[in-house]
Amino acid sequence: MGDVNTSYVSDHTKWMDEQLKQNPAWVEDQKAGRALWWDKKQTTDETDRNLASSVAQKPYPYDVNFYPE
Repeated sequence: MGDVNTSYVSDHTKWMDEQLKQNPAWVEDQKAGRALWWDKKQTTDETDRNLASSVAQKPYPYDVNFYPE
């Protein structure tokens, strides 16, 4: 295959690493925010209710002139 250069680090990653070093509390804030909005346990009843309440997406939602019958 060949050697893959894994030493590249993007400017954004460098900037984020620098910001996290200057503001270590951000890591805990990020974890708290994620736990608040995303990391939630669901019961099987909640999962079933969410699946039952989903609405089918139209075939091509980006074409404003297309109205399927």
